[in-house]
Amino acid sequence: MIQRCQIVDKYLDLGDLRLFCFVARRCSFSAGAREAGIAPTLMSKRIAQLERSLGVTLLRRTTRQVDLTDEGRKVLAWAQRILDDVDDLREDVARIAVEPEGPIRVCSSPRLGREVVAPALSRLKAQHPAMDVWLELLDRRVDLIGESFHLDVRVGEIAESHLIGHLVADNRRILCAAPSYIARFGEPETLAEIADHRCVLLRDRDDPFGAWRLNGPSGPESIKPTSTLASNDIDVVLRWACDGHGIVMSSHWLLASSLASGALVQVLPQWTQDAPLYAVSTVRSARSAKVRLCVEALRLQMAQ
Repeated sequence: MIQRCQIVDKYLDLGDLRLFCFVARRCSFSAGAREAGIAPTLMSKRIAQLERSLGVTLLRRTTRQVDLTDEGRKVLAWAQRILDDVDDLREDVARIAVEPEGPIRVCSSPRLGREVVAPALSRLKAQHPAMDVWLELLDRRVDLIGESFHLDVRVGEIAESHLIGHLVADNRRILCAAPSYIARFGEPETLAEIADHRCVLLRDRDDPFGAWRLNGPSGPESIKPTSTLASNDIDVVLRWACDGHGIVMSSHWLLASSLASGALVQVLPQWTQDAPLYAVSTVRSARSAKVRLCVEALRLQMAQ
């Protein structure tokens, strides 16, 4: 008598792994579903299916949020590596057909993202419709590996030794004030006089408040600005500066329209701060054709 054995192989669905990453990064089924472009109910079903396939609970569901279990954290780390390998495979094969495809995830600060990154990605998508583009605007420094971003577009030198900075454009920060402020308090004649003036301060992402370090005729110098007005939102800071509340230091490209309209005027023009614009990636992502195309689109945008 021949006994029939039913052999059941459990194959992981790569799509379910990708959906799980969406939920894990957001700690929310609804937010993950929005990013993936599917209904929350379908997202919940697919994650439940993945949990059944693995035989473990990946997420703790509460009324307010979703947390990863210990097994969930392990699966997330594996899933990100697996999906990166699959994306690399797809891209390597796509090189034969020339046309790049698949996801590219980019993040930036809100103002930089809206005015520079978004139009650059719009052009990139028009030229390469098979690419799946995601832009997230965040007022914080991201973990490129842990949050699965390919690029972080930011201003300033790269402090992290494990990341690669792709120079997008040279940039400098300058000092400006409203004509109404200068009429009331005068214009500083030396950098040292900044300490006696009112200033409006920007706390950019995770950068702490501190001294302004600028380069001038006598080389680099630092000055500690005095302020009772500060914000982490550049639009708020520029509004306060235009209202005459004090001297502001910000990127030239951000101040260009206010300077052109006369809402702000440059003070101490011989003093500037180097603040190049970089697209930052991991070493692995730096090899990606999609990343190279994105960096080139950003360079073209800044060259306009």
